[in-house]
Amino acid sequence: MSRSQPLRNVTVVITRPAGTAGPLARRVRKLGGIPLSVPGLSLRATEDASAVDASLRRALEGDVLIFTSPAAVRFAADVLPLATRAAVIATGRGTARALRTANVANVLFPEISQDSEGVLALPELADVNGLRVALIGAPGGRGLLREALLARGAVLDEVHVYHRVAPRIDRRHIDPLLKLTRRSAVLLSSAEALDHLHRALIAPAWRRLVQAVAVVSSERLRVVALGMGFERVVVARSALPADLLATAAEVSFTRG
Repeated sequence: MSRSQPLRNVTVVITRPAGTAGPLARRVRKLGGIPLSVPGLSLRATEDASAVDASLRRALEGDVLIFTSPAAVRFAADVLPLATRAAVIATGRGTARALRTANVANVLFPEISQDSEGVLALPELADVNGLRVALIGAPGGRGLLREALLARGAVLDEVHVYHRVAPRIDRRHIDPLLKLTRRSAVLLSSAEALDHLHRALIAPAWRRLVQAVAVVSSERLRVVALGMGFERVVVARSALPADLLATAAEVSFTRG
């Protein structure tokens, strides 16, 4: 294995939402890998733009804003400038980076556990009784943040600036999957995306996919991947592309 190209001749399946795989694919090529984009999700702006505008304006005047993903930041910033005096919290480094790009300073995020549990452990959310807290993201998900914040007495508002839908999977995605060998990896940062792929792929393509090394972004997702048939699963430090690729680069891949 080359130090400069640790993924040489390894096929790396990218499951990021449709239309967003380009930067990660370029990183894979730089490391010697062969990128294969098979989107697990498609993202769509919420159709009722006026309702989103009104909800987001109210949220920006509240006490705490929690952005649940980089996509939440991008879709929100497309509606309004994100100027606020509220405390702004991101679920991880990627979301914090998106907020800084949107000119939001002093963003808080969990350094270690970059998920809902990590967010809830932040001292800024220890006492939110009576505070106006807004969750900005998409409908669905685990609901842990919602339930915990309500239990802590927050006056909670959920602003759905976008929604996730099943991707369009066709022969462009399936045919390369049918040729996958065990010298391949699949990057996973969403249980919902993995479930969509399981439903959308024909059985032979799915069987090929689960032979790849699953590089997942959390321990929770490791359990999900194992339950869906992956036998080789490794956990990255976070969902950031750099962390996922760094973990993939450390894997000893089987030839054939």
